[in-house]
Amino acid sequence: MSDATSSSSPRTDDASTDAPNLLDGVVTRSTGSWYEVQVGDRTIPSRVRGKFRLEQQEADQTNPVAVGDRVTIRINEDDDTGFIIDIHERETKLSRRAAGRRAGQEHVIVANVDFAWAVQAVRMPKLNPGFIDRFLISADMFDVPAGIILNKIDLLDEADAEEIEDIAEMYDELGYPVLRTSATEETGIEDLRDRLENKISVVAGPSGAGKSSLLNAIEPGLDVETGEVSEKTEKGKHTTTFAELHPISGGGFIVDTPGIREFGILELHPADLAHFFVEFVPYLDDCKFQDCTHDHEPGCAVKDAVDRGEIHARRYESYLNILYSLQEGEEGIGR
Repeated sequence: MSDATSSSSPRTDDASTDAPNLLDGVVTRSTGSWYEVQVGDRTIPSRVRGKFRLEQQEADQTNPVAVGDRVTIRINEDDDTGFIIDIHERETKLSRRAAGRRAGQEHVIVANVDFAWAVQAVRMPKLNPGFIDRFLISADMFDVPAGIILNKIDLLDEADAEEIEDIAEMYDELGYPVLRTSATEETGIEDLRDRLENKISVVAGPSGAGKSSLLNAIEPGLDVETGEVSEKTEKGKHTTTFAELHPISGGGFIVDTPGIREFGILELHPADLAHFFVEFVPYLDDCKFQDCTHDHEPGCAVKDAVDRGEIHARRYESYLNILYSLQEGEEGIGR
């Protein structure tokens, strides 16, 4: 946290407990082994007790503590660091299915968040509607309202403009707020700043989408490190290594996250997927078969709605891609 805004503090329970060396605070940064815990105007480097790591491993989670967690720490009087001895119950969270060697485990991106924004660049890297749909599903699963930021609109050319606008209008008609932004030209920055006010929000998207640049435009004093996107691969470099919660001078907090190329959905049965596509819901009870997957079955009201143009073909195709990957245990997540 920057010194200029360190007096601001996200929601906590009581700032202290009955014991003099126990304090309640909020995790504002996670580096994997150390956590920064904000207690009033103090930032206390803290570690996690071993039992919590064991408990999280048993719970099939990659991280015992997440940014945004409200915790109780015990102060180590020798060096003024802390030990996290209790994690308070989370009101909300945003999680994804972990990739790599911990594939299948839950990775909690942020805890106790009020709103989640999927950030996509219109170019460099290429916009990925599949990421957006997975992100919206995951946010809905954990009762977190969500929206979409289409960034780098200054790079939009005539060849791409119609498709990007079609995508933006599609999500807008579904009830998701869609912001069009450019950090370099400060387009949409004031609108975004207003929507972040007095909330704890998180931004997530692939490396190179411009999350850090947006944060610097919203709150110039943050000076978050930014990176460049390769012209050849159109992929960004990971400049944000760890999740971090930043204060906003107008009120509120925003969580910057490391780049996420793919957003794996956690513990969703394929039969339940259609309920997280909001435009499908009015048709689900009209299918011929109660266990309709809305893929190959005859008498499917969802497919009929697609044919009539009442459900966008792009969203239906995205639904099928996610359905197949869930049926395969997310092995096909990349397609």
